[in-house]
Amino acid sequence: MRPLAESLSALRGIAESSPVRELAAAFRDAGHEFALVGGPVRDALLGRPVTDLDFTTSARPDETRAILAGMTRQVWDVGRDFGTIAAKVHGESVEITTYRADTYRDDSRKPQVAYGDSIEDDLVRRDFTINALALMLPELRLVDVAAAGGAGGMEDLLAGRIATPGAPEASFTDDPLRMLRAARFASQLGFEVQPEVREAMRELAHRLEIVSVERIRDELVKLLSTADPVPGIRLLVDEGLAELFLPELTDLIATQDDHGRHKDVYEHSLTVLRQAIELELERGEDGKGPDVVLRLAALLHDIGKPPTRRFERGGVTFHHHDVVGAKMARRRLRALRFDNDTIKRVSRLIELHLRFFGYSDQQWTDSAVRRYVRDAGEELGRLHILTRADVTTRNRRKAERLEHAYDDIERRIAELAEAEELAAVRPELDGERIMAILDLPPGPPVGKAYRFLLELRLDEGPIGEEAAEARLREWYRAGGGER
Repeated sequence: MRPLAESLSALRGIAESSPVRELAAAFRDAGHEFALVGGPVRDALLGRPVTDLDFTTSARPDETRAILAGMTRQVWDVGRDFGTIAAKVHGESVEITTYRADTYRDDSRKPQVAYGDSIEDDLVRRDFTINALALMLPELRLVDVAAAGGAGGMEDLLAGRIATPGAPEASFTDDPLRMLRAARFASQLGFEVQPEVREAMRELAHRLEIVSVERIRDELVKLLSTADPVPGIRLLVDEGLAELFLPELTDLIATQDDHGRHKDVYEHSLTVLRQAIELELERGEDGKGPDVVLRLAALLHDIGKPPTRRFERGGVTFHHHDVVGAKMARRRLRALRFDNDTIKRVSRLIELHLRFFGYSDQQWTDSAVRRYVRDAGEELGRLHILTRADVTTRNRRKAERLEHAYDDIERRIAELAEAEELAAVRPELDGERIMAILDLPPGPPVGKAYRFLLELRLDEGPIGEEAAEARLREWYRAGGGER
């Protein structure tokens, strides 16, 4: 955390900016309290970038709407049932929520909305002390609600710890998703989750069953999008929450992959995730956010090992765990309501992640390299990263051999791509030309001819349209179209 004077200066800068200054004045003149609250206050105090501004007020939603309508014509309800009104003021979008004092029924996925009467009522019901901080505007008064043990948000920020304003059992009963948020903040901020919070997570893990799958998925994505998701993932596994929505991950624990001498598959998977993120950042393009597809594939790439584990001749095998794992990942991501594109890409990466590992023993032909590129398709860049990240051996000689082998295959892919436009490998004759040459109507024989030409292209590279036509006619005369 940066020096307090700098942190307070950053908060003052936000308060004096437009439209914050005008909003604060408008609510004050209407007789209502108004405050910057939660994440923006936390991040400003920590010296982190502040991207979104969250405001809270004593005004009820109708009063908030009336105040905003006096400032701008662009006012809309984004969550009126939850007390939130949005507007665009001086070109900036803002959201303002009435003080809340929500509760959850034991059998409900949605909160029972109740409005609070003071900023303290609002803050004490928030998830963690580091988020239960408010800057009252325009007077610039910092409000900090003490945790159950006596420490407040400022103290916990300084100490790097995650605690709840009240009893953690009450906090997690109010909103069970907060248990996943604890894991995210542990990774995002590098803070330590307090023992009493961990204990409550363990005891109340079952409460996660009332939370919608979509909210759980979104928190998982946010966790994976942090610079180092591993501490948060460990917390979810250790306290039993991952078992409820990602049981394939917990099943990896103690699945030994090499006679029990090396890390178990769970530890290996966490290492692969970290290494994949490092390579992602090294190779990343400016302006692109975290690659959630890659990170999901890295985390789940070996989930097919437990069901395929066999003990043979004194050793352990996991035959076809790539294919099995791809199917398992597809099912799990569907259950978590991921979009079809993400599911397709993640499962394809898992299915292909072992393809490279024969290359270091015997170099591939150009044909094999072309097929590797064709099979990877748009996922080639991610597959490069995942395959490199999958090397976690402690044997330096083996690691260096694999690294050199992958350097070599990437070089060969680049050379072939430059010579042959490898990223768009296709036959030199399209379907219309095939039908014209062989005098065929549309139908399965045309597809067979196309596949023959594609295999020819992969085996021999570009041979030119004239040669391709001659080979096609020869193949067809020999009965190829009938097979």
